[in-house]
Amino acid sequence: MRAAFAILGLTLLAACSGAQQPAAPPPSQVTFATPLQREVIDWDDYTGRFVAPEDVEIRARVNGVITGVHFRDGQDVRQGQPLFTIDPRPYRATLMQAQAQIARAQAALTNARQVTARSRKLAAAQAVSAEELETNVAAERAAAADLAAGQAAASAAQLNLGFTTVRAPFSGRVSDRKVSIGDSVADGQTVLTRIVSLDPIWFEFEGAESFYLKNLRQDARGERGSSRTTANPVQIQLADENDYRWNGRMAFLDNAVDPNSGTIRAHAVVPNPTRFLTPGMFGRARLLGSGTYRAMLVPDEAIVTDQTRRLVYVVSKDNKATPRVVEIGAKAEGLRIIRDGLAPTDRVIITGIGRLQPGAPVSPKKGVIKPDATKQAAPTKPIEEPASSQATVR
Repeated sequence: MRAAFAILGLTLLAACSGAQQPAAPPPSQVTFATPLQREVIDWDDYTGRFVAPEDVEIRARVNGVITGVHFRDGQDVRQGQPLFTIDPRPYRATLMQAQAQIARAQAALTNARQVTARSRKLAAAQAVSAEELETNVAAERAAAADLAAGQAAASAAQLNLGFTTVRAPFSGRVSDRKVSIGDSVADGQTVLTRIVSLDPIWFEFEGAESFYLKNLRQDARGERGSSRTTANPVQIQLADENDYRWNGRMAFLDNAVDPNSGTIRAHAVVPNPTRFLTPGMFGRARLLGSGTYRAMLVPDEAIVTDQTRRLVYVVSKDNKATPRVVEIGAKAEGLRIIRDGLAPTDRVIITGIGRLQPGAPVSPKKGVIKPDATKQAAPTKPIEEPASSQATVR
Protein backbone atom coordinates (compact mmCIF):
# COMPACT_ATOMS: atom_id res chain seq x y z
CA MET A 1 0.00 0.00 0.00
CA ARG A 2 2.85 2.37 0.89
CA ALA A 3 4.52 1.68 -2.48
CA ALA A 4 1.27 2.36 -4.36
CA PHE A 5 0.92 5.79 -2.72
CA ALA A 6 4.54 6.61 -3.61
CA ILE A 7 3.96 5.74 -7.25
CA LEU A 8 0.76 7.82 -7.32
CA GLY A 9 2.60 10.81 -5.81
CA LEU A 10 5.36 10.62 -8.37
CA THR A 11 2.78 10.45 -11.15
CA LEU A 12 0.95 13.53 -9.88
CA LEU A 13 4.23 15.42 -9.45
CA ALA A 14 5.27 14.68 -13.02
CA ALA A 15 1.88 15.78 -14.30
CA CYS A 16 2.09 19.06 -12.40
CA SER A 17 5.62 19.82 -13.57
CA GLY A 18 4.61 19.14 -17.18
CA ALA A 19 1.71 21.57 -16.95
CA GLN A 20 4.06 24.43 -15.87
CA GLN A 21 6.21 24.29 -19.05
CA PRO A 22 5.38 27.41 -21.25
CA ALA A 23 3.99 26.85 -24.68
CA ALA A 24 5.95 28.17 -27.74
CA PRO A 25 4.82 31.76 -28.75
CA PRO A 26 2.85 32.05 -31.97
CA PRO A 27 4.64 33.52 -35.04
CA SER A 28 4.65 37.32 -35.21
CA GLN A 29 2.13 38.89 -37.54
CA VAL A 30 4.00 40.94 -40.16
CA THR A 31 3.27 42.63 -43.48
CA PHE A 32 5.72 42.33 -46.33
CA ALA A 33 6.10 43.79 -49.82
CA THR A 34 8.66 43.70 -52.58
CA PRO A 35 10.71 46.92 -53.00
CA LEU A 36 9.15 49.61 -55.15
CA GLN A 37 11.24 50.28 -58.28
CA ARG A 38 11.46 53.76 -59.81
CA GLU A 39 13.63 55.88 -62.08
CA VAL A 40 15.12 58.50 -59.75
CA ILE A 41 17.53 61.44 -59.79
CA ASP A 42 19.65 62.50 -56.80
CA TRP A 43 19.88 66.13 -55.67
CA ASP A 44 22.57 67.69 -53.47
CA ASP A 45 21.61 70.35 -50.91
CA TYR A 46 23.35 73.72 -50.58
CA THR A 47 22.65 77.01 -48.84
CA GLY A 48 23.43 80.43 -50.25
CA ARG A 49 22.17 83.90 -51.06
CA PHE A 50 20.90 85.79 -54.07
CA VAL A 51 23.35 88.26 -55.59
CA ALA A 52 22.89 90.97 -58.21
CA PRO A 53 24.92 90.22 -61.36
CA GLU A 54 25.51 93.96 -61.75
CA ASP A 55 25.98 96.06 -58.63
CA VAL A 56 27.29 99.57 -59.31
CA GLU A 57 27.88 102.75 -57.35
CA ILE A 58 26.76 105.68 -59.48
CA ARG A 59 29.35 108.47 -59.24
CA ALA A 60 29.52 111.94 -60.75
CA ARG A 61 31.69 112.17 -63.86
CA VAL A 62 31.94 115.97 -63.90
CA ASN A 63 32.22 118.66 -61.25
CA GLY A 64 29.18 120.75 -60.53
CA VAL A 65 25.99 121.33 -58.55
CA ILE A 66 23.00 118.98 -58.49
CA THR A 67 20.01 120.71 -60.09
CA GLY A 68 17.62 117.77 -60.48
CA VAL A 69 16.79 114.33 -59.04
CA HIS A 70 14.57 112.28 -61.35
CA PHE A 71 13.73 109.09 -59.43
CA ARG A 72 12.03 107.93 -56.27
CA ASP A 73 14.24 106.19 -53.72
CA GLY A 74 14.16 102.41 -54.16
CA GLN A 75 12.25 102.41 -57.44
CA ASP A 76 12.86 100.21 -60.47
CA VAL A 77 14.48 102.01 -63.39
CA ARG A 78 15.25 101.10 -66.97
CA GLN A 79 18.50 101.42 -68.84
CA GLY A 80 19.23 105.01 -69.94
CA GLN A 81 16.65 106.57 -67.61
CA PRO A 82 17.82 109.96 -66.19
CA LEU A 83 18.62 109.84 -62.49
CA PHE A 84 20.34 113.17 -61.71
CA THR A 85 21.08 116.45 -63.45
CA ILE A 86 24.29 118.36 -62.74
CA ASP A 87 24.18 122.05 -63.72
CA PRO A 88 24.89 121.86 -67.48
CA ARG A 89 25.34 125.60 -68.18
CA PRO A 90 29.15 125.79 -67.78
CA TYR A 91 29.61 122.72 -69.99
CA ARG A 92 27.19 124.03 -72.60
CA ALA A 93 29.18 127.26 -72.75
CA THR A 94 32.41 125.30 -73.12
CA LEU A 95 30.88 123.32 -75.98
CA MET A 96 29.75 126.52 -77.73
CA GLN A 97 33.25 127.95 -77.36
CA ALA A 98 34.75 124.77 -78.86
CA GLN A 99 32.30 124.93 -81.74
CA ALA A 100 33.31 128.54 -82.39
CA GLN A 101 36.94 127.50 -82.44
CA ILE A 102 36.05 124.86 -85.02
CA ALA A 103 34.41 127.48 -87.22
CA ARG A 104 37.46 129.73 -86.91
CA ALA A 105 39.83 126.88 -87.71
CA GLN A 106 37.68 125.83 -90.66
CA ALA A 107 37.85 129.34 -92.10
CA ALA A 108 41.59 129.50 -91.60
CA LEU A 109 42.01 126.13 -93.29
CA THR A 110 39.89 127.20 -96.27
CA ASN A 111 41.95 130.34 -96.69
CA ALA A 112 45.24 128.43 -96.36
CA ARG A 113 44.16 125.96 -99.02
CA GLN A 114 43.33 128.80 -101.42
CA VAL A 115 46.68 130.45 -100.81
CA THR A 116 48.50 127.17 -101.33
CA ALA A 117 46.59 126.51 -104.55
CA ARG A 118 47.61 129.94 -105.95
CA SER A 119 51.18 129.42 -104.86
CA ARG A 120 51.35 126.11 -106.71
CA LYS A 121 50.18 127.76 -109.94
CA LEU A 122 52.64 130.62 -109.55
CA ALA A 123 55.44 128.24 -108.66
CA ALA A 124 54.75 126.31 -111.84
CA ALA A 125 55.21 129.57 -113.76
CA GLN A 126 58.23 130.34 -111.58
CA ALA A 127 56.45 133.47 -110.34
CA VAL A 128 57.10 132.62 -106.65
CA SER A 129 59.99 131.00 -104.92
CA ALA A 130 59.97 127.42 -103.70
CA GLU A 131 60.47 128.71 -100.16
CA GLU A 132 57.24 130.73 -100.30
CA LEU A 133 55.33 127.71 -101.59
CA GLU A 134 56.68 125.60 -98.74
CA THR A 135 55.62 128.27 -96.24
CA ASN A 136 52.08 128.28 -97.63
CA VAL A 137 51.89 124.47 -97.52
CA ALA A 138 53.06 124.51 -93.88
CA ALA A 139 50.40 127.12 -93.04
CA GLU A 140 47.75 124.89 -94.61
CA ARG A 141 48.89 121.92 -92.52
CA ALA A 142 48.88 124.03 -89.35
CA ALA A 143 45.33 125.17 -90.09
CA ALA A 144 44.26 121.54 -90.59
CA ALA A 145 45.85 120.63 -87.25
CA ASP A 146 44.06 123.54 -85.55
CA LEU A 147 40.77 122.28 -86.97
CA ALA A 148 41.41 118.75 -85.68
CA ALA A 149 42.27 120.13 -82.22
CA GLY A 150 39.10 122.17 -82.20
CA GLN A 151 37.03 119.15 -83.16
CA ALA A 152 38.62 117.10 -80.36
CA ALA A 153 37.90 119.89 -77.87
CA ALA A 154 34.30 119.98 -79.04
CA SER A 155 33.98 116.21 -78.63
CA ALA A 156 35.31 116.44 -75.06
CA ALA A 157 32.94 119.31 -74.30
CA GLN A 158 30.06 117.32 -75.78
CA LEU A 159 30.95 114.34 -73.56
CA ASN A 160 31.13 116.50 -70.43
CA LEU A 161 27.80 118.08 -71.31
CA GLY A 162 26.31 114.58 -71.68
CA PHE A 163 27.74 113.60 -68.28
CA THR A 164 25.70 116.35 -66.65
CA THR A 165 22.68 114.06 -67.08
CA VAL A 166 23.41 110.93 -64.99
CA ARG A 167 21.59 107.95 -66.47
CA ALA A 168 20.99 104.37 -65.33
CA PRO A 169 23.69 102.17 -66.92
CA PHE A 170 21.33 99.16 -66.94
CA SER A 171 17.81 98.22 -65.90
CA GLY A 172 17.47 97.46 -62.21
CA ARG A 173 16.57 98.96 -58.85
CA VAL A 174 18.15 102.07 -57.34
CA SER A 175 18.92 102.67 -53.70
CA ASP A 176 18.26 105.98 -51.96
CA ARG A 177 19.86 109.22 -53.16
CA LYS A 178 23.11 110.19 -51.46
CA VAL A 179 22.92 113.85 -52.56
CA SER A 180 20.22 116.47 -52.79
CA ILE A 181 19.51 119.44 -55.05
CA GLY A 182 22.13 122.11 -54.41
CA ASP A 183 24.91 119.72 -53.35
CA SER A 184 28.27 120.10 -55.06
CA VAL A 185 29.73 116.92 -56.54
CA ALA A 186 33.25 116.04 -57.67
CA ASP A 187 34.25 114.07 -60.72
CA GLY A 188 34.82 110.39 -59.83
CA GLN A 189 34.54 110.97 -56.06
CA THR A 190 30.96 111.74 -55.07
CA VAL A 191 28.66 108.70 -54.82
CA LEU A 192 25.19 109.63 -56.02
CA THR A 193 23.33 106.33 -55.48
CA ARG A 194 23.66 102.61 -56.06
CA ILE A 195 21.90 100.43 -58.61
CA VAL A 196 21.57 96.64 -58.82
CA SER A 197 20.22 94.43 -61.60
CA LEU A 198 17.43 91.98 -60.76
CA ASP A 199 16.46 89.99 -63.84
CA PRO A 200 18.09 87.57 -64.10
CA ILE A 201 19.60 87.21 -60.63
CA TRP A 202 22.41 85.00 -59.35
CA PHE A 203 22.22 82.46 -56.55
CA GLU A 204 25.69 82.12 -55.02
CA PHE A 205 26.76 79.23 -52.81
CA GLU A 206 29.81 77.21 -51.79
CA GLY A 207 30.13 73.44 -52.19
CA ALA A 208 32.27 71.10 -50.13
CA GLU A 209 35.30 69.53 -51.76
CA SER A 210 33.73 66.07 -51.32
CA PHE A 211 30.74 67.07 -53.48
CA TYR A 212 33.07 68.62 -56.04
CA LEU A 213 35.07 65.38 -56.27
CA LYS A 214 31.88 63.36 -56.60
CA ASN A 215 30.73 65.54 -59.49
CA LEU A 216 34.11 65.24 -61.20
CA ARG A 217 33.91 61.43 -60.97
CA GLN A 218 30.38 61.46 -62.35
CA ASP A 219 31.50 63.65 -65.26
CA ALA A 220 34.39 61.28 -66.00
CA ARG A 221 31.98 58.31 -66.03
CA GLY A 222 29.51 60.16 -68.25
CA GLU A 223 26.74 60.10 -65.63
CA ARG A 224 26.38 63.83 -65.14
CA GLY A 225 28.07 66.76 -66.85
CA SER A 226 30.32 69.05 -64.83
CA SER A 227 28.70 72.35 -63.87
CA ARG A 228 31.77 74.06 -65.30
CA THR A 229 30.63 73.17 -68.83
CA THR A 230 27.02 72.03 -68.33
CA ALA A 231 24.03 74.19 -67.31
CA ASN A 232 22.84 71.71 -64.67
CA PRO A 233 19.43 72.51 -63.17
CA VAL A 234 19.14 74.10 -59.72
CA GLN A 235 15.95 74.33 -57.66
CA ILE A 236 15.72 76.88 -54.85
CA GLN A 237 13.52 77.30 -51.79
CA LEU A 238 13.19 80.56 -49.87
CA ALA A 239 13.36 80.74 -46.09
CA ASP A 240 9.55 80.82 -45.63
CA GLU A 241 8.73 78.17 -48.25
CA ASN A 242 8.38 74.42 -47.91
CA ASP A 243 8.95 73.52 -51.55
CA TYR A 244 11.37 74.37 -54.32
CA ARG A 245 9.56 76.99 -56.43
CA TRP A 246 12.45 78.76 -58.13
CA ASN A 247 14.39 77.19 -60.99
CA GLY A 248 17.75 78.15 -62.43
CA ARG A 249 20.79 76.82 -64.24
CA MET A 250 24.43 76.57 -63.23
CA ALA A 251 26.57 79.24 -64.86
CA PHE A 252 29.83 79.45 -62.89
CA LEU A 253 32.20 77.18 -60.99
CA ASP A 254 35.35 78.71 -59.55
CA ASN A 255 38.82 77.70 -60.71
CA ALA A 256 40.16 76.66 -57.29
CA VAL A 257 39.11 75.15 -53.96
CA ASP A 258 39.59 77.52 -51.02
CA PRO A 259 42.32 75.87 -48.87
CA ASN A 260 41.00 77.54 -45.71
CA SER A 261 37.37 76.39 -45.94
CA GLY A 262 37.72 73.38 -48.26
CA THR A 263 34.90 74.70 -50.44
CA ILE A 264 34.54 75.95 -53.99
CA ARG A 265 32.42 78.92 -55.07
CA ALA A 266 29.66 78.63 -57.64
CA HIS A 267 26.54 80.43 -58.80
CA ALA A 268 23.39 79.69 -60.77
CA VAL A 269 21.41 82.09 -62.95
CA VAL A 270 17.74 82.36 -61.96
CA PRO A 271 15.05 84.13 -64.02
CA ASN A 272 13.35 86.84 -61.96
CA PRO A 273 10.77 88.53 -64.22
CA THR A 274 8.58 89.64 -61.29
CA ARG A 275 11.66 90.97 -59.44
CA PHE A 276 10.45 89.19 -56.31
CA LEU A 277 13.90 87.78 -55.58
CA THR A 278 16.11 90.42 -53.96
CA PRO A 279 19.90 90.52 -53.57
CA GLY A 280 20.97 89.33 -50.13
CA MET A 281 17.96 87.04 -49.71
CA PHE A 282 18.74 83.62 -48.17
CA GLY A 283 17.81 80.40 -49.95
CA ARG A 284 18.21 76.63 -49.82
CA ALA A 285 19.09 75.03 -53.13
CA ARG A 286 19.35 71.55 -54.52
CA LEU A 287 21.64 70.88 -57.45
CA LEU A 288 21.39 67.92 -59.79
CA GLY A 289 23.54 65.28 -58.10
CA SER A 290 23.33 62.33 -60.47
CA GLY A 291 22.05 61.02 -63.73
CA THR A 292 18.81 59.05 -63.95
CA TYR A 293 19.07 55.54 -62.52
CA ARG A 294 16.71 52.75 -61.45
CA ALA A 295 16.43 52.37 -57.68
CA MET A 296 14.57 50.29 -55.12
CA LEU A 297 12.56 52.13 -52.48
CA VAL A 298 11.21 51.01 -49.09
CA PRO A 299 9.56 52.91 -46.22
CA ASP A 300 11.85 54.44 -43.62
CA GLU A 301 9.94 52.43 -41.01
CA ALA A 302 11.27 49.21 -42.51
CA ILE A 303 14.88 50.19 -41.82
CA VAL A 304 16.47 49.27 -38.47
CA THR A 305 19.65 50.86 -37.10
CA ASP A 306 22.19 48.47 -35.60
CA GLN A 307 25.03 50.64 -34.33
CA THR A 308 26.64 51.87 -37.57
CA ARG A 309 24.73 49.49 -39.86
CA ARG A 310 21.34 49.77 -41.51
CA LEU A 311 19.21 46.62 -41.63
CA VAL A 312 15.95 45.48 -43.13
CA TYR A 313 14.16 42.21 -42.39
CA VAL A 314 13.06 39.98 -45.24
CA VAL A 315 10.81 36.90 -45.10
CA SER A 316 12.77 33.78 -46.00
CA LYS A 317 11.35 30.79 -47.86
CA ASP A 318 10.58 29.04 -44.56
CA ASN A 319 8.80 32.16 -43.23
CA LYS A 320 11.51 33.38 -40.89
CA ALA A 321 12.73 36.96 -40.33
CA THR A 322 16.15 37.29 -41.93
CA PRO A 323 18.17 40.53 -41.46
CA ARG A 324 19.89 42.12 -44.45
CA VAL A 325 22.55 44.82 -44.24
CA VAL A 326 21.70 47.57 -46.74
CA GLU A 327 23.20 50.81 -48.02
CA ILE A 328 20.65 53.60 -48.01
CA GLY A 329 20.41 56.74 -50.12
CA ALA A 330 18.23 59.83 -50.24
CA LYS A 331 14.45 59.99 -49.88
CA ALA A 332 12.06 60.07 -52.82
CA GLU A 333 8.28 60.45 -52.55
CA GLY A 334 8.41 59.67 -48.84
CA LEU A 335 10.41 56.44 -49.35
CA ARG A 336 14.08 55.62 -48.79
CA ILE A 337 16.35 54.60 -51.66
CA ILE A 338 18.22 51.32 -51.12
CA ARG A 339 21.51 51.41 -53.00
CA ASP A 340 22.75 47.94 -52.13
CA GLY A 341 21.82 44.84 -50.13
CA LEU A 342 18.38 44.01 -51.55
CA ALA A 343 17.09 42.15 -54.57
CA PRO A 344 13.93 43.22 -56.42
CA THR A 345 12.22 39.95 -55.41
CA ASP A 346 13.00 40.15 -51.69
CA ARG A 347 9.96 40.18 -49.42
CA VAL A 348 10.72 43.14 -47.16
CA ILE A 349 8.88 43.33 -43.84
CA ILE A 350 7.27 46.77 -43.62
CA THR A 351 5.13 46.44 -40.44
CA GLY A 352 5.53 44.48 -37.22
CA ILE A 353 9.30 44.97 -37.05
CA GLY A 354 9.45 45.97 -33.39
CA ARG A 355 8.79 42.40 -32.15
CA LEU A 356 11.16 40.62 -34.51
CA GLN A 357 14.31 38.70 -33.70
CA PRO A 358 16.71 37.32 -36.31
CA GLY A 359 15.55 33.87 -37.39
CA ALA A 360 12.21 34.16 -35.59
CA PRO A 361 9.23 32.57 -37.37
CA VAL A 362 6.67 35.00 -38.76
CA SER A 363 3.16 34.88 -40.10
CA PRO A 364 3.50 37.02 -43.27
CA LYS A 365 0.74 38.99 -44.92
CA LYS A 366 1.24 40.58 -48.32
CA GLY A 367 1.10 44.38 -48.50
CA VAL A 368 1.96 47.17 -50.92
CA ILE A 369 4.51 49.99 -50.69
CA LYS A 370 2.78 53.24 -51.69
CA PRO A 371 4.73 56.38 -52.68
CA ASP A 372 3.54 59.80 -51.56
CA ALA A 373 4.46 62.61 -53.96
CA THR A 374 3.41 65.23 -51.37
CA LYS A 375 6.39 64.26 -49.21
CA GLN A 376 8.93 65.73 -51.60
CA ALA A 377 9.18 68.89 -49.49
CA ALA A 378 12.48 70.20 -48.19
CA PRO A 379 13.82 68.61 -44.99
CA THR A 380 14.07 71.98 -43.25
CA LYS A 381 11.18 73.75 -41.60
CA PRO A 382 10.27 77.12 -43.16
CA ILE A 383 10.28 80.18 -40.95
CA GLU A 384 6.91 81.39 -39.74
CA GLU A 385 5.44 84.68 -40.87
CA PRO A 386 6.11 87.22 -38.09
CA ALA A 387 3.11 88.71 -36.30
CA SER A 388 2.57 92.48 -36.26
CA SER A 389 3.21 94.24 -32.97
CA GLN A 390 0.15 96.56 -33.14
CA ALA A 391 -3.19 96.93 -34.87
CA THR A 392 -5.80 99.68 -35.24
CA VAL A 393 -9.54 99.45 -35.78
CA ARG A 394 -11.07 101.25 -38.76
